Amino acid sequence: MSARDPLRIVVIAPLRFPIRPPHPGGLESAVWSEVAALTRRGHDVTMVAVQGSDFVEPGSPFELPNLKWPQGVPGTDVSYPLSYEATTVPALERALAAIAADSERFDVISNHCLHPLPIRRASLLSVPMLTTLHTPPDEAFVAAHAAAGPDGSTFLSVSDFTRREWARAGLHSELLANGVDPTEWPAGPGGEQIVWFGRIVPEKAPHLAVEVARRLGRRLTIAGRIGDHDYAENVLFPLLGDDVTYVGPLTPSRLAELVGASAAALSTPAWAEPFGLVAPEALMCGTPVVSFAVGGVPEIAARSVGMELVAPGDVAAMSARANRLMQRTADDGSFRQRIRASAVRRFSLEARITALEYRFAELVASAGLADELTA
Repeated sequence: MSARDPLRIVVIAPLRFPIRPPHPGGLESAVWSEVAALTRRGHDVTMVAVQGSDFVEPGSPFELPNLKWPQGVPGTDVSYPLSYEATTVPALERALAAIAADSERFDVISNHCLHPLPIRRASLLSVPMLTTLHTPPDEAFVAAHAAAGPDGSTFLSVSDFTRREWARAGLHSELLANGVDPTEWPAGPGGEQIVWFGRIVPEKAPHLAVEVARRLGRRLTIAGRIGDHDYAENVLFPLLGDDVTYVGPLTPSRLAELVGASAAALSTPAWAEPFGLVAPEALMCGTPVVSFAVGGVPEIAARSVGMELVAPGDVAAMSARANRLMQRTADDGSFRQRIRASAVRRFSLEARITALEYRFAELVASAGLADELTA
């Protein structure tokens, strides 16, 4: 089997949110983009995801229930309601059982779920599994892989930083970075304002972007879904004003338009970001980026045109670097085009999907050889 032969692929999505635009976070965006690209390339994709997701067959065993938070309790990005273990995970168990019962229908599984159950069941499904590691190490994942044994899942990591962190925890993987679709993030004309986009949570720290923008005397637009209501209400929203606007979550096209019409994008992670799609997305629009140097972010900046790094939390240095990049854009009419060209070369979604197809083909071929040897 070659890497471009059509495959019958099961994609197991993360289960916190529906997989559809506007994307609630980078993880959901990456999974949606993978399924869309695989489908465009002629593969038969079966999605396991919560109700309301694109690509999932309504009423099938692969459509899982949404999380149900208690009345009056806003959902968070760092915890789950009781319905997760009581309802969603048992539904995931039934979906995995349906895969195992009809394993001849599928060639390979692409697992992005943040619950360890698919890894624990991997050796029992009779379908080879490839799991992408999007997060910091999780002891439950490591234990699930150990329980599955040598016939369990194989693994990819979204950055070399993430790969090394998981290796130290005892789970080994190969690097395959996330990709961005250049058609979804077209070149933009630039502008005078600064942009910050992402989840509104403390670990993304958009309040620091406000300080940077005010040091520079530039308008700031903040876009994204609120993932921590206490943080939004008590830390970020009191900082809003005529010069700082929050526009909420935007559709991909509106977000790309906003980013492309900005002078610079700020990325202010206050945690060890495993990858961080914000920088490649902004660079794809030709918009320069300044970010704190944490986690896998330096790998994005390496050899990228138009991206500068500063020490974590150093808003003074971020202000200076952003001012320098914006001045360069003003002085060099081709700078934005070079930023985009570099991003397309390094982070094209199509290149990532091609590499993913090769890994799928290798897994399918290995599984076929193992079946022949045991026949």
